Amino acid sequence: QNGGVRFTAEADSLNAAILGPDAVEGNDEFEAFIKAVFVEMTAKAGQKCTAIRRVIVPEALKEPVITALSHRLNDKVVVGASDAQGTTMGALSSKDQQRDVADATQKLIDAGGKVRLGGPEKISDYDNAGSFFPPTILEFDDADTDAVHSVEAFGPVTSVISYDGTAGEATRLAARGAGSLVATVCSNDPAFVTDATLGIASHHGRLHVLNRQTAKTSTGHGSPMPHLVHGGPGRAGGGEELGGVRAVKHYMQRTALQGSPDMMTAITGVWHQGAAANTVTRQQVDDGSGEHPFRKSLETLRIGDQFASELRTVTLKDILDFAEETGDKFYAHTDEEAAMANPFFPRRVAHGYLLVAWAAGLFVDAAPGPVLANYGLENLSFITPVTYDDSIRVTLTAKQITPRVTDEYGEVRWDAILHNQDDEIVATYDVLTLVTKTWPQDTES
Repeated sequence: QNGGVRFTAEADSLNAAILGPDAVEGNDEFEAFIKAVFVEMTAKAGQKCTAIRRVIVPEALKEPVITALSHRLNDKVVVGASDAQGTTMGALSSKDQQRDVADATQKLIDAGGKVRLGGPEKISDYDNAGSFFPPTILEFDDADTDAVHSVEAFGPVTSVISYDGTAGEATRLAARGAGSLVATVCSNDPAFVTDATLGIASHHGRLHVLNRQTAKTSTGHGSPMPHLVHGGPGRAGGGEELGGVRAVKHYMQRTALQGSPDMMTAITGVWHQGAAANTVTRQQVDDGSGEHPFRKSLETLRIGDQFASELRTVTLKDILDFAEETGDKFYAHTDEEAAMANPFFPRRVAHGYLLVAWAAGLFVDAAPGPVLANYGLENLSFITPVTYDDSIRVTLTAKQITPRVTDEYGEVRWDAILHNQDDEIVATYDVLTLVTKTWPQDTES
């Protein structure tokens, strides 16, 4: 494809809201559910791609939900011109849209929907000059009526259907929408929410879990947030947008790279295990024949600059002292018999954090210099246990250098790998440091 434009598709969506069987009339979840459906029906007069079109409730709660929702709509909705005093819901976008919504609503009625509030015949109650449409609730006796799951009235219209109270049945009905942008699951029962969420996730781009803890702070069913993906499978168009930084990647090409560690390092600017390194030892640093990487500013530090330490032996006293000093007296460090019974340990072993702390002592250059601070570790993994009379050494390699444009320092990521006396890998991790762009020692040399 030459000069093609990438795009994301979004089509119509019969979004659902599922009420859990625990959300009985009068409790917090029931009230939050009614408010959520009310908002989605009336915001922009229901002309939203994320509006709730299908309300899926337990059979025992069907009538209470319809009654509560009807009361709220009657009490709070005033249909009229958006600039008129007291109006709470304005008109549809045009007279054509009014006719389309009326036609779609009539199709739902003809398919078995009973009008419990509003309906096309109420259009005459409003000023004919405007494209107004009343908030409309339709009730279906048969939850599997095809029209409920295929006909969208793009306005303040929702259909209420019931299920048997099991998450499996609720998710089956939600999935009949053939792909939607968003669904709400309202329940305070973790088991029901988990089953429902896992059941409908593949049919939706976003899931909104609503309960008493989120009711007052949630951005709601119909609010795609920039850091959350927006889009949906199937009927919803199969597109995806937003998702934080990920959004940019929708418009970027991804290419897989294969090559030697040296070539991958050269191409990516990130040091890879197995690539060439400029190695110095503690002896070379001490006798002046080599320069410790921590003595180099960003101006002189290069990817692959590496420090290799000497071995340090672990004693049983070291292990016990660390346990006593930290209070971490886990049996693997303090109880020989219990440690030997563990399938992972040969006998009492050194705490992993003791080894990481020792590694810092093995690779550090202590005098003031270009390295300003260590601000974290990432990707720490312990691989081979270390017992007393074992020894460890550390190899530290400049992995990635990221200067900051607005500061006099940058970030350096170091690859750290610990080995034992048998050259087995003990631990791997990344050390994150802040390093000055220049250092007086660099200019004097």
